[in-house]
Amino acid sequence: MNLKEKKIFQVKNRAETPETLDIYIYDDIESDSYDYWTGETVESETSAAYFKNMLENAGDVKNINIYINSLGGSVYEGIGIYNQLKRHKAYKTVYIDGFACSIASVIAMAGDKVIMPKNTLMMVHNVWAWARGNATQLRKIADDLDIMNTVAAEAYLSKAGEKLDNDTIREYMNKESYLTAAKCVELGLADGFAEYDADLDKAKEMLDKANRLGEKNYAERLEKVYAYATNPPEEENHSDVYESFKKYFFRKGE
Repeated sequence: MNLKEKKIFQVKNRAETPETLDIYIYDDIESDSYDYWTGETVESETSAAYFKNMLENAGDVKNINIYINSLGGSVYEGIGIYNQLKRHKAYKTVYIDGFACSIASVIAMAGDKVIMPKNTLMMVHNVWAWARGNATQLRKIADDLDIMNTVAAEAYLSKAGEKLDNDTIREYMNKESYLTAAKCVELGLADGFAEYDADLDKAKEMLDKANRLGEKNYAERLEKVYAYATNPPEEENHSDVYESFKKYFFRKGE
């Protein structure tokens, strides 16, 4: 089964089944930005605020399908999206269409059911941030990161139930771990396998399109994620991929 040819981020009601909403997240999760040349705010289509408006405009739906192929992004925006989905009364089914990395894996935890083709993966890690300031400010930032790590861990634990405990998920987060679909099902982060393999070449192509500015670090981390997905090593510790994540998002100020 190939990835559907949709916009990088889209919320769509099905004409044939109007009570079903399809959400596609095929991009980094990002907040609004500011254009210093024009003085205008540039609206992100993967922000929590944009997501809220789109979800409200969808009306009263009973089923939500969420298709994820994302390398992650802003923790603040991702947690907002997760909470909006989590409290929505519709039955939510998450499909991992390639990669659900970093905060994208937290968003996936909002699903009542999470389905993964056997060749897809998730990535979990501790939250990090670009920071500057005096000693007091930096200590506060560290405290804030601890809180966000707890929020992310609680999302994983809430989904996994008795299959996962806090010490185990914290160990995976500390190691910046890539988890195969089989490992996700074992840990309770996914509920079952799809009856098809994901088209990882198409997944990579979609994320290439998301790299609209041609960021070198984005391209590098995508290549490494793709390599791990197509030829996963025995160990889940992938610090070299994580370093490419840090370079990219530090540059962006996430």
